[in-house]
Order: sequence, then C-alpha cells, then structure tokens
Amino acid sequence: MGTFDGPGLRLVVFLQGCNFRCLYCANPDTIDPKGESKETTAEEILHMAISQKPFFGKKGGVTFSGGEPTFQAKELIPLVRMLKEAGIHVCIDSNGSIWNDDVKELFSLADLILLDIKQFNPERHEILTERKNKQTLATAQWLEESGKPFWMRYVLVQGYSAFEEDIRALGEHFGSYKMIQRVEVLPYHTLGVHKYAAMNKEYKLDGVKENTPRELETAKAIFDEYFSNVYIN
Repeated sequence: MGTFDGPGLRLVVFLQGCNFRCLYCANPDTIDPKGESKETTAEEILHMAISQKPFFGKKGGVTFSGGEPTFQAKELIPLVRMLKEAGIHVCIDSNGSIWNDDVKELFSLADLILLDIKQFNPERHEILTERKNKQTLATAQWLEESGKPFWMRYVLVQGYSAFEEDIRALGEHFGSYKMIQRVEVLPYHTLGVHKYAAMNKEYKLDGVKENTPRELETAKAIFDEYFSNVYIN
C-alpha cells in the first residue's frame, strides 16, 4: 500500500521487466524480464485489490509500476478490465517509451497515467537512461490529444536533470497541455543502493548527493512559472 503513486491510498503492483537503464534506478531487481520474482496471476491481484477496496476511499485504487508496466501490456489488459468492472481506479506508472497497440489499449483503459519524464534534453536523457526520449514525448502528445489525464513526474538529480535550461525547455514544451493534472518533482534518493551491492552491480551515481530543501524549492519555482499544480513529492 502506498500514498505516493497516484491519488489516495493505493495498492502498488511492481512488475518485472524494463527497457530503460536509469542510473538512479531504485528497483534494479525488476529490470530483467525474467528476474527472480514469482509469477502472480491476474486473479490473485484482482482478489487482493477487491479485498483492500474498503481502504481505497473515493480517490485510491491500484497502481501498476515496476520496472516498466507496459513491458507486460498485453497481459495487463484483461486484469485492468476486471479491475474497472469492479469499480477500482487504475493508474499506470510508465516511462512512456514503449508504444504499440497493446500499450495504446492499456492507456485507454486506465483512469490516470503517471508519466515519468526523466530528462527533456535528448542528449542528457540518453546519459541518464541509456535510451532516447523521443517516444516518451510522443506518448505525452498522444495522451494530450486523446484527452487522457496524466501526472508528469520528474526526478531531480544534481548534475543530470537539475539544469535550469532543461527544466525551462520542458516547461515551454508542456506548459500549454490541458491533460496534465499534476506535476511532481521527485527528490533523488539512494534508498535502492543496497540492492546493487546485493546484486554485485556498480551503482554509477555513487557520490551524487540527495537534494537539499533549497535545491528542491528552486526547481519547483521554475516549474511554477509554467504549471499551476506543482508539488514536491
């Protein structure tokens, strides 16, 4: 159960498999599509969500995260349909970089998309994630044109995504979007670093410091110039 992954109190389902290689990834154990997590049936997740529904209230529900949930879009579609039939609010937390008919259907079914914009600058985005951001930006445009509400999430990493010119470029690009309900500035954290040691993997941001309150407020002030609904999560 979580309160930082969409509106209200939510059951958060972490899925295996991701196409990004974010340097700050807090869940490196979910990157491998095979991984070591157990296979869970749609019926099990549905039963869990229905049993917890009384705790969701008017705003809560289920959020699919990861990893990258669209990695398993085809398998998620029947489950999301069942959740919707049960009257449960559904969020998809996605980097927006995978696009096919299954993803399009999945996004159409969901109530809300949490779109992670890792970096607006394409070169710095590739440094940070080892992937391009062209499809992520195209996905955001599709959400806007399709009238699908979404939250924009931006992890603030000093030396990687905290450049003022990049935040302003993002604001200029997305500032007129009507489907962005909320912009979240997410502080960089090192809570997942211990996983790298356990997996004998190098944590490439070793030495990068977490944001100070002043750095977070400075970034928020820039976002505030372009969006009316900015929050530090």
